[in-house]
Amino acid sequence: MNSFASIVESVSAFLWGWPMIALLFGTHIYLTIILKFPQRKIFTAIKLSVTKDKDGSGDVSQFGALATALAATIGTGNIVGVATAVALGGPGAVLWCWLTGVLGIATKYSEGLLSIKYRVKTSDGTMLGGPMYALERGLNMKWLAVIFCIFTAVAAFGIGNTVQANSIAMIVNETYAIPTYITGLFLSISTAMVILFGIKGIARVCETLVPFMAIFYILGCLFILYLNAPFLKDTFVLIFESAFSAKAAGAGFVGTTIMMAARFGIARGLFSNESGLGSAPIVAAAAKTRNPVRQALVSSTGTFWDTVVVCALTGLVIVSTIIAYPEVDHTQGAALTKVAFSKVPFGSIILTIGILTFAFSTILGWSYYGEKAVEYLGGKKYIFVYRIAWIIAVFLGSVVNLALIWNIADSMNALMAIPNLIAILLLSKVLVKETKKYLWSGNLDMADTEEIPTIIK
Repeated sequence: MNSFASIVESVSAFLWGWPMIALLFGTHIYLTIILKFPQRKIFTAIKLSVTKDKDGSGDVSQFGALATALAATIGTGNIVGVATAVALGGPGAVLWCWLTGVLGIATKYSEGLLSIKYRVKTSDGTMLGGPMYALERGLNMKWLAVIFCIFTAVAAFGIGNTVQANSIAMIVNETYAIPTYITGLFLSISTAMVILFGIKGIARVCETLVPFMAIFYILGCLFILYLNAPFLKDTFVLIFESAFSAKAAGAGFVGTTIMMAARFGIARGLFSNESGLGSAPIVAAAAKTRNPVRQALVSSTGTFWDTVVVCALTGLVIVSTIIAYPEVDHTQGAALTKVAFSKVPFGSIILTIGILTFAFSTILGWSYYGEKAVEYLGGKKYIFVYRIAWIIAVFLGSVVNLALIWNIADSMNALMAIPNLIAILLLSKVLVKETKKYLWSGNLDMADTEEIPTIIK
């Protein structure tokens, strides 16, 4: 078993190494260029995300779809993952993580566009979409669509379920001494009460939970940065110097290099915002929108909030706290977050509530991703069984050791990206054509007249 775990860990490390980083980061840059920097429209996109599209077709509002995607995307990785990147790559990793988010907006835009362009609906009007339908309908590559769905269904139980439940159970146990099985039981019941109602139930909860958790955490981080104000200038200098210099200045960061900062910062940014992985477009397809570009813009704001805002704030909190308290051991990765937040008033409360809400929302969002992957593979008859399995897995994740499961899910998560990126890159001409039609020509309010195909599931 130990040998198997070692092999899985090695595979995971390889998949999230330089080949995947180069593929994803290169795609971000390529799409940014051919789509003429869609990042310029981020404020238009934010406005659209909170505007109801009464003339659009879909199951949930644009904001509901975005909230569900953000629920799945903003998880413990935004808090603990950033600390790990800083511990391994130095403070310069924060800047590389941020740059990944800025460029990743173009990829998230592209995924959202294709999800609407190639979505279908069932006989009862339910919308279905995502990379599997772009592969099948846009490229006639159903076999690759099947592979994507297999990877998604497996990865969902790990990264989107058990490891999130485990994070909640562990922090509740450490903070309040509540047994993990009690937390697991409560989480299972709470999850069941939401996901058994399908996407509309998930979206309703996420529309309330996501704004609360994001605003609470952002305000908490800003409060900590206010307390650390005397050290902010040094924080920015240290981050920028460490990102582009072989020598990391101050705070005891010795031995980090440009390559280390770039590798761990980019990897954390990619893993955190999921731009290019193919998960978010699955729920984007359910949005009520009048044309593909409107939802593409709304989808792109997910990467903005996740990485450009949340991950950046987390990184600033961690690095400024290390500068303020040089005795903090910055090499401890996950433990670094807890230590950094505990150094300021209310920091532990901000961290605890942040992890609880982020992790629970991820469980809800990823349940929909996995469910749609299973539906594509076998039809609606397996949805209820999948939901029951999901609820059981939440409990199991709360009470068992997940080192092996994490690495398996990590590998599957990386493998999801390959079919999705194939779809994006091979359909790049479609992306340019649709963007030119609606965005570059100023026709964002124009309705798409193309009929959405109906399929039997």
